[in-house]
Amino acid sequence: MIHPPARLAWAIWGLGSLVYLIAFFQRVAPAVMTDQLMAEFAIGGAALGNLSAFYFYAYVAMQIPTGLLADRWGPRRLLALGTAVAAVGGALFALAPSLAWAGAGRLLVGASIGVGFVSMLKLSSHWIAPRQFALVSGLLLLTGLVGGVGAGVPLRLLVDAYGWRDVMAAFAALTAALAVALWLFLRDDPEERGYASHFHGKHDAPHEHAPILHSLAEVLSYRNIWLLALVPVGFSGAVLTFAGLWGVPWLRQVHGLEPKAAAAITSVMLVAWGIGGPLLGALSTRSGRRKPLYFTSGIVAAAGWAAVIWAPLSLPALVVLLAITGLASGNIIIGFAWAKESVPLRLMGTASGVANMGPLMGGMFLQPAVGWMLDRHWSGTLANGARIYDAAAYQAGFALLFVTVAVALVGLLFARESHCRQAA
Repeated sequence: MIHPPARLAWAIWGLGSLVYLIAFFQRVAPAVMTDQLMAEFAIGGAALGNLSAFYFYAYVAMQIPTGLLADRWGPRRLLALGTAVAAVGGALFALAPSLAWAGAGRLLVGASIGVGFVSMLKLSSHWIAPRQFALVSGLLLLTGLVGGVGAGVPLRLLVDAYGWRDVMAAFAALTAALAVALWLFLRDDPEERGYASHFHGKHDAPHEHAPILHSLAEVLSYRNIWLLALVPVGFSGAVLTFAGLWGVPWLRQVHGLEPKAAAAITSVMLVAWGIGGPLLGALSTRSGRRKPLYFTSGIVAAAGWAAVIWAPLSLPALVVLLAITGLASGNIIIGFAWAKESVPLRLMGTASGVANMGPLMGGMFLQPAVGWMLDRHWSGTLANGARIYDAAAYQAGFALLFVTVAVALVGLLFARESHCRQAA
């Protein structure tokens, strides 16, 4: 049999990647609604950070089960079911009468849409040639960032025009429509369409799989998996915390920008992050090594955050620096390919699930941590029911981003190079 034509392969991949677009939209949507959410539920920074992080709590918890299930059930079932449940969670958030119900909605969205990234890595290994794995991982991040950009200026304009509840309810309806399309058109492997698969491992029957705990224990026995899961806590967590929640209010309250301008600037960082993923992933594959480029770009990211937090910058210089920092932080894509290469191919889904915990753990810990730090330095100022923080408060909160990135750099030193070759 021949491999599927590129048009079909990329169409299948593209349909599945829309799940990650939705995931990223939901991940960063609170950033442009901070004032409305604070006023609506009468909460401060720590509580807002926690509300946003409910998504991450559930998302992170789902990564290992998703990896295990992707190895057993296939991505089609996971993607369609997860997207359907995400639609329910999105509707619950939009209609929430209290903070507890809003948190429950965010939790449900995070748990269900959390199947997207790992399932797509599994789907890619069957439909896309192995030499393009780092590239498609980066393109997947770029697709997600399209959702993130949509949750910037466009979302803010819609929220101003129609209110956050109506907009989020409409998005939940679109999510439900995607769930139907995934079930009808997605296929796990090209063999289901009469073509040869790009997957070079063994297609096990369900009863031939090792016990779940045995597979997990085997994956966790590889040192690289631990390290490549923890390193993105810094690089990704800093971007998700800044561009995904606290960057917009910082730009408004400290730099005096209008909401749409602030959302546009954080979107610049997200776009650069999305571009950096496939670019750095492809460059590392071309060089035949993962570690040097990952570490070098990490130094750039750390220096960028230090300047953003502590250097007196003009607004144009700040925008350029945020773009560079976002681009360098796309290095986490190198880690996904590196983690896949660090274990036998039959364990790829489980390994990808463990590795994908790191980027989301960063947002999970840092969003509420920065909010807590802001509350500690709050002077008591309110505007329309929302708390206003000064420059010193934000500097103290954002210092946590730099420290986490610096620790990630140290951890990366101990990872073992794969030379872009799959482990036997």
